[in-house]
Amino acid sequence: MTSPTVTPNLLYLNRNDLIVLGGDHSQPYVDAIVDGLAAHARGEYVQPLKPYLRWPTADHIADRIIAMPCYLGGERPIAGVKWVGSRQHNPSLFGLERASAVVVLNDAETNYPIALMEGGLLSGMRTAAITAVATRYLARAGFTDVAGIGCGPIARMQVQTLLEQFPSIERLHLFDLSHAAADAFITEFAARFPNKEFVLAISAEAAVRAADVIVTCTVADAPYLHFGWLKRGAFVSNVSIMDVCKEVYEKADKVVVDDWDQSNREKKIINQLVLEGRFSRERLHAELGQIVVGDRPGRESEEEIILLNPMGMALDDIVCARHFYHLARERGVGVQLPLYG
Repeated sequence: MTSPTVTPNLLYLNRNDLIVLGGDHSQPYVDAIVDGLAAHARGEYVQPLKPYLRWPTADHIADRIIAMPCYLGGERPIAGVKWVGSRQHNPSLFGLERASAVVVLNDAETNYPIALMEGGLLSGMRTAAITAVATRYLARAGFTDVAGIGCGPIARMQVQTLLEQFPSIERLHLFDLSHAAADAFITEFAARFPNKEFVLAISAEAAVRAADVIVTCTVADAPYLHFGWLKRGAFVSNVSIMDVCKEVYEKADKVVVDDWDQSNREKKIINQLVLEGRFSRERLHAELGQIVVGDRPGRESEEEIILLNPMGMALDDIVCARHFYHLARERGVGVQLPLYG
């Protein structure tokens, strides 16, 4: 007896649909990222190295499109890919966010596509959730001061997530090369979080020196953040990857990545250090998932300086997209698109 024919459909979720499902707050992403990092530590995934697509008019390191595929196993296996594009000139020339993305999810049994969702919000919020999860394990308990270098859309999600997740935060020291961007950022967040102090730093160095937790959210193509700026006990989440000088990797008490193979490529700072013979996997303290599941320690003293280099994994996107896909189906959110018309 043949199985009944099923008409393939795609569930389409736009950004507003994700917001309706709680996608503008940090907790769903933090919970999903904890699950994803644990799956990474257990090896319950397949994650090919992501290809970077560039062409001759790409004149900045942020000008590219990346395909990020992943299969995620466990209780609710699923596969998918994030297709994320970025152009440095988008805000100034077109009034658009620098980066855009879509996520496609595939059924793990048939391999048919089952969902298509806007990926820009998800991508930024899951990146912020990685910082938050890492901060749980790698920052000093009860920390009060955070530095944010860069005041764009990614910084907004990072700061919102940290403020939602860590009530101990008292002050945020913010710096951006654009004073207008920094002023607008502070005006927005001071209204949203009136019990917090927002300080406009005179330089990146001043912001970093004042902070227990430092988050880089720039499009820098060369490092500028020196080891001497960091006070004892500092934790750095190097979100934008190219900001931290090589000496920090060599002098920090612990260097942590999300995924070694993803981090050691594309001539990023870790890759440069490896090619120069100045760093190696053996000198790496851990992948973040190993710390989450307890296979490796996180912070072990108040004095340690710890650096996280989160290259960003497709697994992060797929585990978060899986959460919103199942939640959308439960609540009847989104639009069903027939695959064949």
